[in-house]
Amino acid sequence: MARFFDKKIAQPFKYLVLIGIMVAAALPVDSRAETIRVSPESQPLSEVLESAQNGDTILLSAGVYRGSLVLDKSIILQGESGATIDGQGQGHAIKVLAPNTVVRGLHVKNSGQDLSEQDSGIFVHKTAHNTVIEDNFLQDNLIGIYLWGPKDAVVRDNQIEGLQILHVNDRGNGIQLWNTPGSIIEGNTVRFGRDGIFTTTSKNNTFRNNTFENTRFAIHYMYTNNSVVTGNISRGNDVGFALMFSKKLKVTNNRSIDDNEHGFALNYANRSVFEGNWVKNGGVKCVFIYNSNKNTFKSNRFEGCDIGIHFTAGSEQNSITENAFIGNKHQVKYVGTRDLDWSQNNRGNYWSDNPAFDLNGDGISDSVYRPNDVLDRVIWASPSAKLLINSPAMEILRWSQSQFPSLQPGGVYDSAPLMTPPMADIAENQFSSAEKQNEEEQNSEEQNP
Repeated sequence: MARFFDKKIAQPFKYLVLIGIMVAAALPVDSRAETIRVSPESQPLSEVLESAQNGDTILLSAGVYRGSLVLDKSIILQGESGATIDGQGQGHAIKVLAPNTVVRGLHVKNSGQDLSEQDSGIFVHKTAHNTVIEDNFLQDNLIGIYLWGPKDAVVRDNQIEGLQILHVNDRGNGIQLWNTPGSIIEGNTVRFGRDGIFTTTSKNNTFRNNTFENTRFAIHYMYTNNSVVTGNISRGNDVGFALMFSKKLKVTNNRSIDDNEHGFALNYANRSVFEGNWVKNGGVKCVFIYNSNKNTFKSNRFEGCDIGIHFTAGSEQNSITENAFIGNKHQVKYVGTRDLDWSQNNRGNYWSDNPAFDLNGDGISDSVYRPNDVLDRVIWASPSAKLLINSPAMEILRWSQSQFPSLQPGGVYDSAPLMTPPMADIAENQFSSAEKQNEEEQNSEEQNP
């Protein structure tokens, strides 16, 4: 009886002990974790990193430390003011291999310049899940920060300045992502890279409240799905937001200010929502939609571009309502012959050049608005015809098509155009906030060159 009892009791206890060991091994906090202070005059930093244990904090005092560092333990690498990691032009300045690593408060500079090796200021390997890169200044690296496959990484509140000695297409990106699901990029400022953020073959990412200046594309999406782009500012780049071969994006409350080519450029971007965005003083096109389908554009503001929206290459089933088109030389360029009504539920868009009246005071124009008439098509086919824009012949053409609707070509029309721009107060406040931030940044740079 005793032997039977002992066996019955011992078996459950054996499993409890095993479970306890497994839980203890999985705990992220090591009771032996230490804070290790390092200075340039002390033991070489590479040796300190080799002897560090999971959970340790390596605190660097001011001074210059030699790269290329390898972080293969789950540590916090933190710099005091003036702590600099110099990659000396070779490979990655810092390479992160271990999960749950934090790199904070460092000046990281001078990575290698080999694009085939993806040389980076901070390179986060696909084994380094949950890594946090925050409050760093990255300068003159080929790629600023590269997330190469880790899950749930965070890149937060960094300042990144790319290599200016190279041609734009030879530079790396400020922040680059490949197959890094769940990662968050927020609060960063990127200047002088090729692209501010370049992401490919990823999903479930969030890019929010970042600022981009003097790059090719501020944010460049390739094959990245189910993601969020919100609250970002693109200022003075070639293109603000280039979204390509991606689907199910939520693009909200972003601003493109003084970008040279396009505010938004879509190429095979599908089933996405664009809401509350503002493009102001774009060079060529506020929005370029190419072969992109089933998207929703609502409550956006497109202002001061040569073309408000260029819509072409078979883009189908896009909903474009309650937007404001203000002061664009051409509000819409539509390449096609189908009739497209840009209104839903008796709510269209606001057009600053719409001369119509609202006699019943319901906020909806009493007549249909057509941004593309016969005259527009004549000018697009023969740009020199602009010289005759106010000629009697052009006036007769306009009068004729207004009297005989059958003369109207197929294309975009708005059956319920709005008399006032939607969300005007919010838009003005957003733009004022962006300009105030820009002024503050410029003043700070002048005071601290």
